[in-house]
Amino acid sequence: MVLFEELVLTATIVTIFASSGLSRPKSDESNGLQEISEDLDLEPMIINRGPFFDKSASKNVTALVDKTSYLNCKVRNLGNRTVSWIRHRDLHLLTVGRMTYTSDQRFTSIHNPLTEDWTLQIRYPQRRDSGVYECQVGTTPPIGIPMHLSVVEPVTTLLGGPEMYINKGSTMNLTCIVRHSPEPPPTISWTHNSQEINYDSPRGGVSVITEKGDITVSYLLVQRARSSDSGKYTCSPSNANPKTLIVHVLNGEHPAAMQHGGQLRLEYPLSAWFLSVFVALVGL
Repeated sequence: MVLFEELVLTATIVTIFASSGLSRPKSDESNGLQEISEDLDLEPMIINRGPFFDKSASKNVTALVDKTSYLNCKVRNLGNRTVSWIRHRDLHLLTVGRMTYTSDQRFTSIHNPLTEDWTLQIRYPQRRDSGVYECQVGTTPPIGIPMHLSVVEPVTTLLGGPEMYINKGSTMNLTCIVRHSPEPPPTISWTHNSQEINYDSPRGGVSVITEKGDITVSYLLVQRARSSDSGKYTCSPSNANPKTLIVHVLNGEHPAAMQHGGQLRLEYPLSAWFLSVFVALVGL
């Protein structure tokens, strides 16, 4: 009984398809649809979006005065378009392609045909070169990406200068500070009377501690100061200007200013008190 009902149901479905004009696609048509589907899978449609910038490159570059700097621009799908560099300050065209279009020959465009990088090289940059530069592609209309260049000049400060007075037998603490450096100085050297200080000398008690960061500080410590420790001390960061001070190690003398354990004090506390009161009054 069940078999008979299934046969009747099958016959009914076939009749409905036949009356509605629906039928299974022929073999050739099925093969054609399959080929079209395979073609779409193997060769998807490619849309040419034109040149565009790879924005992973840094848009903020810090350079040191007189140290060659580079602004890098990565352009994808450039085609036959031209890349130019423009200075925003005066809208001056600096380079077109690999050619320099300014009389200032410090600016050069660098490009390796095997890469998508277009680099603006700036030799001997000065603080006046700070500002916005734009990497521009000659599409219609042009497209560009701005980059900001900051040219800084690190400043070295040697606390207590230009002359420092300390008592014989006390600890001499010379503190050298380096500011406005895009990166901590790789090295900081100390000299005494133009001779590099030997921290392993038989004299002993001489050491240096350097803390690197946005502001780098180097401490030269000389324990049990003696008369031979007097003289000219120079702190020389590898990426900043050197700074010098004169140290006087005193044996019972009484100059106007003395330093004990790295702390400066005035020999005349009453005068210091009057000075502090005067400064306070002026500030009111």
